[in-house]
Amino acid sequence: MDWYIKVLKQYADFSGRARRKEYWMFFLINFLISMAIGFVSGFIGGMSQSASMASGMMILPLLYSLAVLIPSIAVGVRRLHDTGRSGWWLLISLIPIIGAIALIIFLVQDSQPGSNRYGENPKGVESAMEV
Repeated sequence: MDWYIKVLKQYADFSGRARRKEYWMFFLINFLISMAIGFVSGFIGGMSQSASMASGMMILPLLYSLAVLIPSIAVGVRRLHDTGRSGWWLLISLIPIIGAIALIIFLVQDSQPGSNRYGENPKGVESAMEV
């Protein structure tokens, strides 16, 4: 949960680098929260008798998605910086299928050892020396 909160604290910080663990832990916790909100809103909306109540419950997942949109983009940009790529590579995901696969490959790659043009290695000096 610390990784999730760390990303939210760096809400709109598009500079620097983010470790793989930071990105993927945020992704996992964000996914689990989204699933829980979707399940609860669908369950409550399905149990309601009125259509307006059911459609009103669908606003909760939308609000959550909007709340984490900018932090998600920011951590994605920082993750790409960690691999030595520009944050603009996030736009490759707009290409159907192939773009998403390429982006996933970029996001799972290890950090560039040492510092790069985006800053110091977030793993620290000791892990940079191991590589």
